[in-house]
Amino acid sequence: MIPAMDLHLLRPPPGVRFFRRYPSPAPFRSRFVTVSSILPFAKEKAKYHIELEAAVELVERACSLCIDVQRSPLSDGRILEKNDQTPVTVADFGVQALVSLELGKLFPSIPLVAEEDSGFLQSQNLVDPVVSAVSNKTSFHEESFLHADVLEAIDRGDRTEFGTKPATYWILDPIDGTRGFVKGSKALYVVGLSLVVEGEIMLGVMGCPNWVVDTFHRSITDVQGYKNSSPGLGIIMVAHVGCGTWTKRLRHMFDSSFRPSSDWTRCFVDGCSLVHKANFCIPDSQAWESLPLSVFYDATTNDNDDIGDKEIRLLPFCCGSLCKYLMVASGGASVFILEVKPERVTKAWDHAAGMICVHEAGGKVTDWKGSELDLAADQFKRRIICPAGGVLVTNGKIHQQIVEMISSSSTVVRH
Repeated sequence: MIPAMDLHLLRPPPGVRFFRRYPSPAPFRSRFVTVSSILPFAKEKAKYHIELEAAVELVERACSLCIDVQRSPLSDGRILEKNDQTPVTVADFGVQALVSLELGKLFPSIPLVAEEDSGFLQSQNLVDPVVSAVSNKTSFHEESFLHADVLEAIDRGDRTEFGTKPATYWILDPIDGTRGFVKGSKALYVVGLSLVVEGEIMLGVMGCPNWVVDTFHRSITDVQGYKNSSPGLGIIMVAHVGCGTWTKRLRHMFDSSFRPSSDWTRCFVDGCSLVHKANFCIPDSQAWESLPLSVFYDATTNDNDDIGDKEIRLLPFCCGSLCKYLMVASGGASVFILEVKPERVTKAWDHAAGMICVHEAGGKVTDWKGSELDLAADQFKRRIICPAGGVLVTNGKIHQQIVEMISSSSTVVRH
């Protein structure tokens, strides 16, 4: 880990290398350029390049921690259910502790908003395995690393009361898609970290250790956007306001002999401009028939081009919202639509990192009425958001059309 005092001494990244990429067939129309460097753009272009570089390093280490916990012979015994009936694991607590500890050292004046709290951890007698998982990844000296430090770091995620003024803070989802994480090495889950400055998301980083390009991202397979890549090694996606959205292979994941390319690949949303030609993602807990667009279209999971005008294609992806944001931002899906349930609150960490990645890739994120998501809806804690109806994430080209269809769906007779 680069010490905080040395971050500003980093040399500018080497020259950018551009490669021509040809668009893949609609609706998988994406453009790619590739660049080799610590970050994919010159630091002069990114006001928060120091914070972004630290975030990339931390998300990579957090993903490595997740893999270590999955490989642990005791991992099956560390899957718990919280009061809201969602699962939580040693990895969730370990990632939050790790990221909180390191951010607290690097950027002590910036608070953290995150999901977990140590009370539940202590009630389940899991402090020791969490400390063990974190101690293998932290930059702290082992002799100065105490159980109390881990517990305090976890609780730092819900310590700050912000007030009504625009605030600056980190948002962390230690594992988005824990249900996927507990299924093992083939299911998708994401570690998401973002920085909000004066109320605006400035950067976001998402790490997905089990991302399989050849299976889940047809556009990348078509144009060979990744050099020296192989399936199953995971990706990391980064975005900084004004600098675009980029991806590269994760390191330190499955094979210690693997040396990933340092190339970053810029990605864009797809070019689909017709709703019935779009590829959709929805939460695994929601059925297509419960969504307002079902009055216009049936849904199919058939992976062929024989889709009728009254049908849309649903992509079968695993748990969590951030992997769907990742799909839209990278051009693998055109739309992610989520309905807000009255009995469930919408958490900021399930969306923040994905929002900026989609925006910087050319897409759009709003509620179902077309209004931007308000991260300050929870004025004091910044933990929840209140989207009207639900969340709509698209490539931007069909966004307004879908908003209008949602608005009119209550007056349409089901086809």
